[in-house]
Amino acid sequence: MLMNTHEARLDALRKELKARGLGGFVVPISDEHMSEYVGDYAQRLAWLTGFGGSAGTAAVLTDVPAEGPGAAMFVDGRYTLQVREQVDGRLFEYQSVPATPVTAWLADKAPAGAKIGFDPWLHGKPWVDATRAALAAKGAELVPVQGNPIDAIWADQPAPSPAPALVHPSELAGQSSEAKRSEVAEWLAAKGLDAAVISALDGVAWLLNLRGSDVSRTPVALSFVLAHADGTAELFIAEEKVTPELRAHLGNAVTVRPREAFVPQLQALGGKQVAVDPERAVEAVFAALEGAGAKVVALTDPTVLAKAQKNPVEQAGHRAAQARDGAAIARFLHWLSIEAPKGGVDELGAAAQLQAFREETGLLRDTSFDTISAAGPHAASPHYKVDEQSNIRIDPGSVYLVDSGGQYADGTTDITRTVWIGTPDGLGEPTAEHKDRFTRVLKGHIMLDQIVFPRGTVGAQLDTCARYALWQAGVDYAHGTGHGVGSFLSVHEGPQRIAKAAGGQAGTGQELLPGMILSNEPGYYKAGRFGIRIENLVLVEPREIAGMEGEYFGFETLTFAPIDAALVDCSLLTRGEVEWWNAYHAKVEAMLAPQLDGAALDWLKAACTPL
Repeated sequence: MLMNTHEARLDALRKELKARGLGGFVVPISDEHMSEYVGDYAQRLAWLTGFGGSAGTAAVLTDVPAEGPGAAMFVDGRYTLQVREQVDGRLFEYQSVPATPVTAWLADKAPAGAKIGFDPWLHGKPWVDATRAALAAKGAELVPVQGNPIDAIWADQPAPSPAPALVHPSELAGQSSEAKRSEVAEWLAAKGLDAAVISALDGVAWLLNLRGSDVSRTPVALSFVLAHADGTAELFIAEEKVTPELRAHLGNAVTVRPREAFVPQLQALGGKQVAVDPERAVEAVFAALEGAGAKVVALTDPTVLAKAQKNPVEQAGHRAAQARDGAAIARFLHWLSIEAPKGGVDELGAAAQLQAFREETGLLRDTSFDTISAAGPHAASPHYKVDEQSNIRIDPGSVYLVDSGGQYADGTTDITRTVWIGTPDGLGEPTAEHKDRFTRVLKGHIMLDQIVFPRGTVGAQLDTCARYALWQAGVDYAHGTGHGVGSFLSVHEGPQRIAKAAGGQAGTGQELLPGMILSNEPGYYKAGRFGIRIENLVLVEPREIAGMEGEYFGFETLTFAPIDAALVDCSLLTRGEVEWWNAYHAKVEAMLAPQLDGAALDWLKAACTPL
């Protein structure tokens, strides 16, 4: 029997591993910067397995055991359905994390004496340390590879992007790079440190006020920074990316070096005290420093919290971007209300039309992630990614979910709307179940939007607000409720997060501080049937309460676009929730109406009619 593409690739990988004397290998979705979204050259997992999600890992044993395929795909609850559609179950068994971590599977499956390979440029030190210990306890060994085995067999692997790095002007950043580097220098001096490694791409971009187009959906340039206690910095970046404009912008205090000089420069820090973030720097960085005799101090990247707290200029930019984006969303929802009931719209066509409306603004730089355009049963997969193979028609008389966002120079947007697609005769109506689940999601969204909380509150403490109405009906959702959002940077930005604290999820213990932007996106998903999510972005802001003791915060809503009243069961809403709905839609109309005209304006006014 002829092998299919992914079977042939898996076979080629096993031959490469055998030639290297390895008993297995781990393939994550990652790059040298531990990015969530990676450049085409780093899409090794997708190439090997066919999996198109943004989070996942494969583990491959060189020798296939008598039972099982000897390889596994590890994904979380967001991708339970998607992985089964995209990855051949004959080649990879499906494993769910955190129930079965990669480390535990390897410790159980790896033969005694086996050397399991990993690429030290794609894994964090905590994972390496834990996996090395677990394998050692079973008589196996975790070993770093020189050169990734996937790269050795991927004949047409794309090269890293050669696109130039771009200057992000201070009038959009709200703070000069010099001022940011000075703050980092003060942080280093206060801790008695000589330097800090900034390896996360959005950290580099924020610190130096530069942007790029090297990673899909995230405007960053492939580079590293060494920030020093005297306020100077070294930027390691491919020489073809450096323009005269960038050099002039960086000034004399930032030394530009070739990207390949990064490791030698780390090795030159012997005897120095260097801060490295174990959540954002790969094992290879730690190994280079420790091997040179530097004292590595594990600390959170000093740009992380500063980047998360948006300054007034960034906040104003976000508001402008959201208003612009909301008008594009309204035009799309109006178009969808006309065309989808005719039965001629599919998922790809809808996503393309939405992007076209955003592009008509003349200011769209990119989408902020691949649009989740999900009809019917596909909406039950929270992070569904449509392609030519999965694309289906958006049926009249069904639920359609669209989660999308734009990258604008003044802000990053992220919005989800779930709508009922009517029928041409107007007789198709949502079921009682559709309305019940939608309304419970709405109630959770409203409760979180209205919450007031004292200083010191962390994301995990607020998560229950969004789930309460769903829990009352005995249902839940398997993803976080809110993630941080960058300022013309990553649409998923830490450290803040609203989610269950179970499993020690990163960010759930981060104090929520003024200037932080988060998503508010509870949902409900019924496998094989439909999915619901309502998402707006919100800004943490101070609250004044008569007689309050201490500091209190709340959320300013940033996202304005109609929510579909056709899916609401008003009998489940309190008077206060109805008032929230009416006040929100009054703001939607006031903000978007001046940007619309004709039939789209008429539609907006109808969509904003009070309950």
